[in-house]
Amino acid sequence: MSASEKAIVLSKIKYRDNDLIISCYTQHRGLSSYLIRGAFKSKRPGSIAYYQLLSQLEIVENYKPNQALNFIKEVKSSYVYSTLHTNVIKSSIVLFLSEVLTNVLKEEEQNNLLFDYLETALQWLDSENNYANFHLLFLLKLTKYLGFYPDTNNMELGVFNLQSGYFQSNNTHVYAISLENNTLLKLLLGMNFDALHTVKLHAEQRQAFLNMLMQYYELHLGYFKKPKSLQIFNQVFK
Repeated sequence: MSASEKAIVLSKIKYRDNDLIISCYTQHRGLSSYLIRGAFKSKRPGSIAYYQLLSQLEIVENYKPNQALNFIKEVKSSYVYSTLHTNVIKSSIVLFLSEVLTNVLKEEEQNNLLFDYLETALQWLDSENNYANFHLLFLLKLTKYLGFYPDTNNMELGVFNLQSGYFQSNNTHVYAISLENNTLLKLLLGMNFDALHTVKLHAEQRQAFLNMLMQYYELHLGYFKKPKSLQIFNQVFK
């Protein structure tokens, strides 16, 4: 069955000599994988470039239910990035976030709100010059769609507990976060991307908050593993 679909590329691996397997998050079916035959010998201009990490595509797919790998009959960009794959720092963000998304997005079902969030957030990153803290807010907001967004009731109580997902008065609990991370968390909760320029952090603060977020993901997603690119990514933002 042929069908049109919007897709965001999460990962890609070379298969055999000339083929490519890509994993995408699609608008109507969630996670889906495709075999691109002859991707590395295609004479069509830009054929490989379509499948860069986090690229936003419009595809015509040959879809068969219960088939592990589907096929793409036609492809074009639904949004052409200006900087995401050419700016070195943004490319590092793309590599890191694509690894996180590959790790956490497991559902093969429609989630329009999540797809719209990914699409809009990545377009924002592509167009902005002040983006040093983008990944922090992106990962925090992503938890809303994954089912463990921090409970914002009783924020005045004090310190956030990573395990429970609630703010509590006891700041000695093993999963109570540092006061500095707590202050930043309260600042970011409810913030939109356009306000990120008001958040001023140095590298150590940024890394500490990111490491805290990774622990939060680990506690609430049993299958989550820290990205292999995390250490290199932190080096980029020193």
